[in-house]
Amino acid sequence: MAGNSHGHTLAAWTGTTIIIIGFCVAGAFMVMAEPLGFWGGMVIVVLGGVVGWIMAAMGLGKQKPARQTASTREPAGAES
Repeated sequence: MAGNSHGHTLAAWTGTTIIIIGFCVAGAFMVMAEPLGFWGGMVIVVLGGVVGWIMAAMGLGKQKPARQTASTREPAGAES
């Protein structure tokens, strides 16, 4: 588990931070019984997910491993 850098990217940290701020805003306004502020916090939560997704699409997320094609594999039983 230590070698796969699960979630240790700029996109993951930024998205998670924005989502946590959104939950804090929504929670504070929920305690104050202000529905408009609560829904504003929920908008911030969704915005955090969108920001994280966009950053990952820009290449700031975890890179996917390159896939091997069938033509580059050695035949079964081949010795190296």
